[in-house]
Amino acid sequence: MEKRIALHKEEYIEQLKDFLRIPSISTIKEHKKDVVKAAEWLAESLRKINMENVEIIETEGHPVVYADWLHAEGKPTVLIYGHYDVQPVEPLDLWDSPPFEPVVKDDKIYARGATDDKGQLFIHVKALELLMDENGELPVNVKFCIEGEEEQASPNLPPFIEQNQERLACDAVVISDTSFIEEGQPAICTSLRGALAMELTVTTANSDLHSGVYGGGVPNAVHQLVRILDSLHDQDGKVAVEGFYDGVPELTDELKQEVAAIPFDKEKTKEQLGLDDFYGEQGFTFQEQTGIRPTLEINGMKGGFADEGFKTIVPCQANAKMSCRLVGDQDPQYVYDKIQQHIEANKPAGTRVEMVQYLKAKPVSLNSNTPMITKAADAYESVYGKRPLFPKEGGSIPIVEVFSRVLDVPVVMMGFGLPSENLHAPNEHFHLENFTKGIETVCKYLKSF
Repeated sequence: MEKRIALHKEEYIEQLKDFLRIPSISTIKEHKKDVVKAAEWLAESLRKINMENVEIIETEGHPVVYADWLHAEGKPTVLIYGHYDVQPVEPLDLWDSPPFEPVVKDDKIYARGATDDKGQLFIHVKALELLMDENGELPVNVKFCIEGEEEQASPNLPPFIEQNQERLACDAVVISDTSFIEEGQPAICTSLRGALAMELTVTTANSDLHSGVYGGGVPNAVHQLVRILDSLHDQDGKVAVEGFYDGVPELTDELKQEVAAIPFDKEKTKEQLGLDDFYGEQGFTFQEQTGIRPTLEINGMKGGFADEGFKTIVPCQANAKMSCRLVGDQDPQYVYDKIQQHIEANKPAGTRVEMVQYLKAKPVSLNSNTPMITKAADAYESVYGKRPLFPKEGGSIPIVEVFSRVLDVPVVMMGFGLPSENLHAPNEHFHLENFTKGIETVCKYLKSF
């Protein structure tokens, strides 16, 4: 299989370039046609490898691409999930090459979507093509469910899954949208934090006021916002919202050891990030803080006058965008309600507050000993010569929890990216070694059934 992949490598890369040239930015309305174009390109690619029942299914947002091949009698059914939408590209001036003009350099392919998630998704398309060419059939039954809204938290996929449980029924969901620990060290993520995003608006007077006439006598919306935000944490980095930690599991010795097994160089990480020191909830290691503990972050603030020049005003309005990462049995809606209650209780006099919720996703934890995950670990070890580690990721892929709960099957996160590949940032890229080895790994995985 390795020789056959090497023989077709350049052909596969050119095909991937075609996919990457489509600016399928799902969060920008002007790119709606491009998102549809990416769905059509993917559907046609699935037809070319003899997938059946290929369909572009409309949702209230961007479409879902479905396909299947169900002729492996008595064999398991694997549902492959991925997404064909990508993040916006700004700031453009920080890209070394245009984000939708793919460039291969130092055995890496540079483009928006290269690692998140078009390159990783395309691994599965090419793996199935090789398996089909080898025997005229597949060793397992396969279904595809590929969405175009992952970069906006998959608003329409959960209801699609709920409404199509029979159509999507399978023995495992396989997702390639995560990363190795480092180059050469595979990883199968077995835990993802949940997510909650919201915006707080603080209003005082009915307009901005002259600071010489009113300053010192009326509430300043920016000051009031800062006071509210400061009340959300105590001096030890712990979230000070009553009830916030309800549902957070106790940190067992076994879990601490599993987290500590993931390689981490504290000094190197500080140097890479340009930090003098870390910050976080006291009593926990950096890996624990970022992988298995909940957070409440301020993502951005706006208020008053911050453009060039100067404007002496008392601002009447200010806002902040905030997000949480959740763990264990924390419920996003419950946490949101508790934060809202905290803000109401801590707002200064003369201040009106308004909250808006943007997204919520439950945490998910997976059993690394399930046979579907064990076979994936075997396939990685066969190709890379190293057994995968099982990290607890601090990020969120909301749809993982939905697949696991609604379809009641294990989710296997077979990522092939690297943490250094600038996903969501300028100069996003994908190591082509992991592209080709990823194809080989998926082939071995599916053959193992």
